[in-house]
Amino acid sequence: MFCSKCKSLMFPENGKFRCRRCGNEEGMGKSSRNTVRSEMNADRELLIVEGRSDTLPKTDIKCLKCGNNEAYWVLRQTRAADEPETRIYRCTQCSYSWREY
Repeated sequence: MFCSKCKSLMFPENGKFRCRRCGNEEGMGKSSRNTVRSEMNADRELLIVEGRSDTLPKTDIKCLKCGNNEAYWVLRQTRAADEPETRIYRCTQCSYSWREY
């Protein structure tokens, strides 16, 4: 979510979204309430989005579990920088996830 005042990225804090640049706070809508959370991991903060995959790009690929021909996809650098990124797919029908290296 982006701040309506300064257009910066907003972070979830105490049940609201808060802009770290200008301090603006906005409430979470019902659809966002349980989908975004933040966690501290070692020395950095991670934003975790759960349940909302309708904004991800889709591709035509066969699901290994149910045979559906459409899946959401993301690219992640899971290994060293000189290695290719990992393609992660999630079926649009059964939500089964798998990856290709």
